[in-house]
Amino acid sequence: MPNTYSQIYIQIVFAVQHRNALIKPTWEDKLYKYITGIIKNKGQKLIAINGTQNHIHIFVGMQPNCSLSDLVREIKKSSTGFINENKLSPYKFNWQKGFGAFSYGHSQIDTVYKYVMNQKEHHKTKSFKEEYLDFLKKFDVDYKTEYLFDWIEDS
Repeated sequence: MPNTYSQIYIQIVFAVQHRNALIKPTWEDKLYKYITGIIKNKGQKLIAINGTQNHIHIFVGMQPNCSLSDLVREIKKSSTGFINENKLSPYKFNWQKGFGAFSYGHSQIDTVYKYVMNQKEHHKTKSFKEEYLDFLKKFDVDYKTEYLFDWIEDS
């Protein structure tokens, strides 16, 4: 659209169904590259992607011509097919329903980039549930506990 200017930075977070630890280090780079391709094909800018065996964070610069829900739906649908068709997981792979999306200003890009890229280290001391609930509180998101992800409690 001519004369349309924006800076929209969103961190997207979603989990493997039932939070199973199915994303293995041996193929996570393939998954991240595949998701990067989806984002680029949708005309969006990937800033960072990383995660752990049970969830991922995607930090994107979004154009206003793209619906966030449509982008996440395409990422989940296509990446699920990619994982299952290539038999990357010995189990049937699915993402959980829903996602978190948190917006940031231009001055926060470096901080969020480092946060996303440091996920494995970060989760040595904090569970995904703690992290996600902290996001919801920090961003003052109203939520109902029964609609959050299915949690597998950390031991």
